[in-house]
Amino acid sequence: MKDARVTLITLGASDLERSAAFYEALGWVRTEAGNESVVFLQGEGIVLSLFGLADLAADAGLRAEALPAFRGVTLAINLPSETETDRLFEAAVKAGANPVKPPETVFWGGYSGYFADPDGHLWELAYNPFFPLSESGHIDLTKSSEEPA
Repeated sequence: MKDARVTLITLGASDLERSAAFYEALGWVRTEAGNESVVFLQGEGIVLSLFGLADLAADAGLRAEALPAFRGVTLAINLPSETETDRLFEAAVKAGANPVKPPETVFWGGYSGYFADPDGHLWELAYNPFFPLSESGHIDLTKSSEEPA
């Protein structure tokens, strides 16, 4: 499973400083690894990269185009409780997120909501009682539910 992991997520940003400030307000830590074209933010076990939207498209060999509201991808942060889910949702909205769907009890037995960052990247915040979190906040579905997280 060594290669089955995500170590860095890059999001296209129309305004690097605005996006960096947004994620810093949510607890991501800006590093010195970036430059005027890219910002790297350290999270728990993952790095979030913000790259100028046109530069990211060019790097991938694509044309920069207007971004659709729904891109068929969400990023998710699982939290240990409904209260923590509400807290982070409120913090995201206060930092400039667009509240897409406030957290609520959902059909699968958990509690979740969605917000879009300043560039429309969709994030889900969720409390999932069926996916216990380790002390570091990670999910490991390969462990038996009998084993401690």
